[in-house]
Amino acid sequence: MIKLIDARFVVTAVEPKGYPTGHSAEVAFVGRSNVGKSSMINALTGRKKLVRVSNTPGRTRTLNFFDVELERKGLRHQVRLADLPGYGFAKASKADKAQWQTMITTYLEKRHHLEAVVSIIDAEVGPTPDDLLTLDYLQDKGKRILVVATKIDRLPKAKRKPRLQALAQQLDLPIEAILPFSSTEKIGVEEVWETLLGVFGKATRV
Repeated sequence: MIKLIDARFVVTAVEPKGYPTGHSAEVAFVGRSNVGKSSMINALTGRKKLVRVSNTPGRTRTLNFFDVELERKGLRHQVRLADLPGYGFAKASKADKAQWQTMITTYLEKRHHLEAVVSIIDAEVGPTPDDLLTLDYLQDKGKRILVVATKIDRLPKAKRKPRLQALAQQLDLPIEAILPFSSTEKIGVEEVWETLLGVFGKATRV
């Protein structure tokens, strides 16, 4: 059982000199615009408004960092979350897209504290070409990747497992490698944390 102790905003950055200091195990969240990334982070941290949720795709234009403290099996874990700008926003200008792309790739390639990347796919829509390019890029860079299928609540329960099987086939992954998630029904919150804490996490005994 995961117990959330605290979650707080740390800093906003656009380049390496603005990244937060101090070593905490860090996980980045990437996904296309409007995939439910902000809602997912809010659900994981148990805070309704930690990350601003907007109806306008492409609202996140900076790197936003949050610190989370959890308790699991008698151990305290400190984890830092990095919310990256959403990609694939059609209405953004070419200059904005190029700037965001540079910001994201610089972070992913130069952030030494980065231990895992959560790649978010819309369970209803499926992987877009941008999603596939991003996954290929992350795999090429040797990043630990956790694929999460958000908005699973939009599918009837009988269709959820077949949908995950289809996603696994499209992404050439075992079905166990894709975690279903719903910020609305709080599906997958425990499973995502268990998976991430199994990979990394600075722990101290309570």
